[in-house]
Amino acid sequence: MSAFADDPALAPARHDALPIAETFTSIQGEGAWAGAPSFFIRVSGCNLRCAWCDTPYASWRPEGDRRTLDAILDQARDARVSHAVITGGEPMIFPAVATLARGLRDLGLRVTIETAGTAWLDAHADLMSISPKLASSTPRPDTGWAQRHEQRRLNIPVLQRLLDAHPAPARQLKFVFTGEHDLPEIDALLAHLRGVTPDDVMLMPEGVTPQALAARRDAAVRACLSRGWRYSHRLHIDLFGNTRGT
Repeated sequence: MSAFADDPALAPARHDALPIAETFTSIQGEGAWAGAPSFFIRVSGCNLRCAWCDTPYASWRPEGDRRTLDAILDQARDARVSHAVITGGEPMIFPAVATLARGLRDLGLRVTIETAGTAWLDAHADLMSISPKLASSTPRPDTGWAQRHEQRRLNIPVLQRLLDAHPAPARQLKFVFTGEHDLPEIDALLAHLRGVTPDDVMLMPEGVTPQALAARRDAAVRACLSRGWRYSHRLHIDLFGNTRGT
């Protein structure tokens, strides 16, 4: 059962603890640091509801418990890896994430924060992994979330602020790619952002099985080749399947 409010963005802010769906050590499967053994901290709660969300237990039905930052940092130290990933859900709606990121970096870990880029938080990472949500992410009207999601899914000022705060190579714009119909929307969004180079942009096929990824892979590769973008696979799906703790 969910331990958290339906919309955590409206919950009282706390600076010493976070709602956590899961923590685990695994291989980073996405983005610039794919392949790196990493300690994952999955914050439970999100201000969006993506139609294809692969972690509904951190968004549609937030699960987990509230953990102190000290307890999380102890786990990160015991993991004995050099990378940490703060993910969700949406980490940037929780003020304590900024303190957590500092604590992880103080431990000597290289920190990735994975965010949709809809909420600003003065949290710094060695890699800010920004995944703006395209129209393909909007859920069906009968879910009760379509209007809220559509209103929130893009915030150009916040995206620009995150990019400005994390100059290359400490950033990536990683788009979930559902097909060639996404490309005009991506092109239009990039045209509204200053200072973005093709090397900042990644396409990642949507899907939670190797077969689904393969169905979109070729179109994603063609787009990357024609625009100079980078291709991001979902390595963890190939390694472990769509399972928790991976």
